[in-house]
Amino acid sequence: MPPFSWRLLLLLASVPLALAESDGSSVLEGWQDMWLFKFLLNVLGYATILIPGYFLISYFKRINYLETGRGLCFPVIKACVFGHESKTGLLDDESIASRSDSESSSTSSRQAFKLVFCAAGLQVSYLTWGVLQERVMTRAYGAVPGPEGDVNGSAGERFKDSQFLVFMNRILALTVAGLCCVLVKQPRHGAPMYKYSFASLSNILSSWCQYEALKYISFPTQVLAKASKVIPVMLMGKLVSHKTYEYWEYLTAALISVGVSMFLLSSSSSKHPSTVTTFSGVVILGGYIMFDSFTSNWQDNLYKYKMSSVQMMFGVNLFSCLFTVGSLLEQGALFDSLAFMLRHSEFALHAMLLSVCSACGQLFIFYTIGQFGAAVFTIIMTLRQAMAILLSCFLYGHAVSPVGALGVGVVFLALFLRIYARGRKKSGGGKRQAPPPLQKV
Repeated sequence: MPPFSWRLLLLLASVPLALAESDGSSVLEGWQDMWLFKFLLNVLGYATILIPGYFLISYFKRINYLETGRGLCFPVIKACVFGHESKTGLLDDESIASRSDSESSSTSSRQAFKLVFCAAGLQVSYLTWGVLQERVMTRAYGAVPGPEGDVNGSAGERFKDSQFLVFMNRILALTVAGLCCVLVKQPRHGAPMYKYSFASLSNILSSWCQYEALKYISFPTQVLAKASKVIPVMLMGKLVSHKTYEYWEYLTAALISVGVSMFLLSSSSSKHPSTVTTFSGVVILGGYIMFDSFTSNWQDNLYKYKMSSVQMMFGVNLFSCLFTVGSLLEQGALFDSLAFMLRHSEFALHAMLLSVCSACGQLFIFYTIGQFGAAVFTIIMTLRQAMAILLSCFLYGHAVSPVGALGVGVVFLALFLRIYARGRKKSGGGKRQAPPPLQKV
């Protein structure tokens, strides 16, 4: 090889070394801080669990293990891969009879009380959760101001790993659901355990996107995006569950989204701009809406196996803990996050409160979806966005503009139209297409 070529290779090889000596690991840290790199790293971690599980399930089905298999692992494999299929038909007959009895004894006032109970529980849990979420992701911990007249001081450090927060939320939710399953007798259902993994994967990805988006966009922008989820959820319902909706359901969903958007946009103060909206933030929010819409509709579809809300919560969070702890261990981020928690007791308190609110919120989520469906659940959560702004106006004296008041009026008009249309359809003897397994009003 000519001497010039040798010199050129040595020069090219010395560039990375020079960068490493001058900047240390800044280049690597820059890559690690990119949201897309983190997202792909998390997905790879989940794939190390999903792919072997997929091949195991395929293998057990191919050899017809349900008929030929025996041994200590047989009950576990049967429940995880095949479910209790022999009991499904009996459950269908029993559930139909019990459902008809409950429908005859159930009154409209009782259903209204259930709806109010679900709405109140969701509002309290997730309004508190939203305040803590913004605090954890957008504020530094351990900041120490300098002496009076001195600008120097400790700026503190921010918590960066959104996946650890997802893991904290899910481990407490799994504990709560497990205790409920032990203390209260649950119905036997025919769902194979692995089917929970689909809702679990989309759930943790949507939660990760929700936390991560606050690094790139303002909190009002995130709230605005959440407020417009009704139509994506209905579209995902057509794709996942092959549901059909009436024209008035699309109309009211659009009116709710428009009304809440008008209120949120008019109520956001331009005097205190937070994080600038970026393309990355918009992409992450799009991922959040897509994953979250799939989660609620897949859970709605799983209720055909006649499971309880607590069983749904336990199954989904079991896989969520498995996915997140596996990914955190593979990345070495679990112990770093625990060290951050030990350094900052305030963060430990906030993370625990986040987990409590998330666990309580999940109980209300599964119960609401089981009783009223994914679309009604999304409407309640959409109204929560407006209530968050109303609470802010009440506590901090923000004025509501005429456009904001008009938006509130549009939202409640859409709700009254939806209730009126449902009442007309019910009184006219109209049949619901593809009736859900649990009673929903």
